[in-house]
Amino acid sequence: MLSLLLFLLPPFFLFTPTWALEFRYHNNHEIEQYLKQVSTSNPDITHLYSIGQSSKGQQLWVLALGVSPHQHTVGIPEFKYVGNMHGNEVLGRVLLLQLIDELVRSYRSNETWSLRLLNSTRIHILPTMNPDGFDVADKDCYNGQGRYNGNGIDLNRDFPDAFAGVQSQQVFEERREAEVGFALERDSVFKFPLSSGCYDVFQVQAVIGWLRTESFVLSANLHGGAVVASYPYDNSNGGSELVGGASIAPDNDVFVHLAKEYSNKHASMYQGNLCMDSRPFLEGITNGFQWYRLEGGMQDYNYVWGQCLEITLELSCCKYPPARELPALWNDNKKALLAYIQQVHLGVKGQVFDGSGVPVENAVVEVRGRRNICPFRTNQLGEYYRLLLPGNYTFTVTYPGHEVLTKTLSVPYGPDQYSALKHDFLLRRIARTTRRTVGSATQTDATPTCNYTLQQKAGGPMNRPTWSSLAIGLSMAAVLQSLID
Repeated sequence: MLSLLLFLLPPFFLFTPTWALEFRYHNNHEIEQYLKQVSTSNPDITHLYSIGQSSKGQQLWVLALGVSPHQHTVGIPEFKYVGNMHGNEVLGRVLLLQLIDELVRSYRSNETWSLRLLNSTRIHILPTMNPDGFDVADKDCYNGQGRYNGNGIDLNRDFPDAFAGVQSQQVFEERREAEVGFALERDSVFKFPLSSGCYDVFQVQAVIGWLRTESFVLSANLHGGAVVASYPYDNSNGGSELVGGASIAPDNDVFVHLAKEYSNKHASMYQGNLCMDSRPFLEGITNGFQWYRLEGGMQDYNYVWGQCLEITLELSCCKYPPARELPALWNDNKKALLAYIQQVHLGVKGQVFDGSGVPVENAVVEVRGRRNICPFRTNQLGEYYRLLLPGNYTFTVTYPGHEVLTKTLSVPYGPDQYSALKHDFLLRRIARTTRRTVGSATQTDATPTCNYTLQQKAGGPMNRPTWSSLAIGLSMAAVLQSLID
């Protein structure tokens, strides 16, 4: 009889979560249990995995959502949201859990927008990057303990920095050893920060490995303490990127568009002057460096080394808003969170094939007029993704042993159709009589810090990523980061 009853039940009933998500601050164990329950109840559209552990040994759980949640699919862009990087900035945890609930319930209800989004996008959600900090966070609106991780490190000052000069390994290792020793003597609540520049072997390396495992295209990390969308660059060494007090990235037009997309869809961010203790932000957006200089930030690292355009979303004046305000804050951000994901379909996507018709890894795909510090390359499946606003763009594709290919494309606005323009590049081999390889490395390609290889496998990250020498190499190439609020 029970078998017959289950057979007669509609699919959405079988997969509906049994735990109603409340508007409150769930502890780390509760978040883990909720994610496991959602994943178990919805195995066709969700996949739960860990990217590593925190400094105190807590798992960094990520829930992937999409019609192929377990692995990457050619042509389906990868998107991510990261919350709670600073342990006492807690709203992101709540919003991302609510977002998961909204995506799953809407898909089960056959709502068109959710069906189209999950059919065209693989979405990764990391509710808390700093569970240790959250465990000791107090509810102070503006300061309070919990910002740093279990080793007393500010995670958003601890990434390799593209604008830092090269420092000898000996000096770096001496400072690192001193700081790790200092961390071991710290009391359990780790209220006071270490000097930055000691690349934490836990959360930061977990994210670095995550970026090397997945070909992320677009991302945002959620913070608190202001209401503004901030975009790269966060740092500058006074070079050509510094223009009028801002540090301008090659894809600045896209970053401004992305920041405005969130701000304009937010209930009030676009007004630009919401917090009493914060400066006004025109249209609710700001260039990161123009706001304040930040060395070792995650969004710059994503963009320079991860080929992933990331912005920072400051979503509440109070870092730890009262629980009674959570429903209203969700309503303020819901539309913007969903609209921002859709922007992953800007621009152009496709594959690069060699002269034999085989997809090639590490082909350089450049857009004229956009000289990225590290050139965008194809992943292991020969894919490239370039977020671009509508317009005409000239692409140059370079791969050893092949002629340089140049092609001008007319790019439409893709998000409304849930797909970027698809265009594959087929390269031609160079005749054997040619002495010089036309498809040799470009000047940007020769930059030592850009010597990376995406480690993506067709199955995606089923377990923890394995690390390679990238983290060590990048550590040697960075100076000590400063601690700034």
